[in-house]
Amino acid sequence: MAEEKKLFKVTIDNITVEVEQGTTILQAARMIGGDVAPPAMCYYTSLKGSGGKCRTCLVEVAAGSTADPRPMPKLVASCRTSVMDGMVVKNITSEKVIDARNGVVEFLLINHPLDCPICDQAGECHLQDLSYEHGKEGTRYEFPRRTFEKHSLGPYIQLHMTRCILCYRCVFVADQLTEKREHGVLDRGDHAQIATYIEKALDNDFIGNVIDVCPVGALTDRTFRFKNRVWFLKPMDAHRECSKCCGKVTLWNRGDEVYRVTARKDQWGEVKEWICNECRFDKKHTNDWVIEGPTRVNRHSVISQGHYVGAVKPKETLQEVMGGRNPRLLMDIHSVSQVNKPEVKLSELPGPATGTVFKEKTDDKKALSDKVDQATK
Repeated sequence: MAEEKKLFKVTIDNITVEVEQGTTILQAARMIGGDVAPPAMCYYTSLKGSGGKCRTCLVEVAAGSTADPRPMPKLVASCRTSVMDGMVVKNITSEKVIDARNGVVEFLLINHPLDCPICDQAGECHLQDLSYEHGKEGTRYEFPRRTFEKHSLGPYIQLHMTRCILCYRCVFVADQLTEKREHGVLDRGDHAQIATYIEKALDNDFIGNVIDVCPVGALTDRTFRFKNRVWFLKPMDAHRECSKCCGKVTLWNRGDEVYRVTARKDQWGEVKEWICNECRFDKKHTNDWVIEGPTRVNRHSVISQGHYVGAVKPKETLQEVMGGRNPRLLMDIHSVSQVNKPEVKLSELPGPATGTVFKEKTDDKKALSDKVDQATK
């Protein structure tokens, strides 16, 4: 008879969940989902040794466990901290966490160039999402940003070291997925950079997966370089018979032309199954694939622009986090606007809020204005 696994109860942002022993706080938070799950720029579930470098997943442990309810003195990295039975964790409900995360984002952006308008990662960049949710409006950094000499990684992969945040994901992929690793982190401190030890091309059959795991635009697909924007393309699930990999991919196409091929990803942006270079770089026509249907895209993603088929509405956890209470409105637009009718809910209109919706209100104001004009004459 199989031994029954021990379950621990952990409470994260007022939501309690049962998890197996050895589960990290980040994994437990992802079971709850929504805003409760901390962001992660370096952690990758399928890569051993990942995590603990970017510090974006810091959380506050308000109670260590039922046996020892003392809080942990400092914020901890949720991707490297295992849960204990009775542990109480604060993420978005902690002012310390929000302030620390703002600081971490500021550090990540210190040397990051403002080239989102030309970056191929724009629209699906985790750093863009992180800076939008936790970043600040301006920068306090007054010194020149670091620059690097261009380094060739071969015909398929383009390296932009100025965008790199040294998450080490690409290094772990080359170590654990390919037969040999020809690149790594050279130098130390603020001189550290991703490069090959000797000027070599990355030509392993599975090395293209470093593009998918990169959370920023440091490693991009040269066959897709500057060709299109992801929100103008239609992601489609497809597969083919491949002797090297699973053959299950996402095609980004317009008509019959496939602009790029990527591995399929889960809701956390992590690759489900690795794909080979042949599938990724050589098969660029819909005739090479068996099309399964549109990829399920989060409706909040910019990629969902113009094609909502299969869109998935994310789980809303705000009420659960706040103990069942609705968020407090800082301002009710009806109390300050002389146009909108209080009984008209803009979010429930079947179409755009045109003038016909408020025509009666406008006519009443005009009639009142005419009466005032006559009385003053």
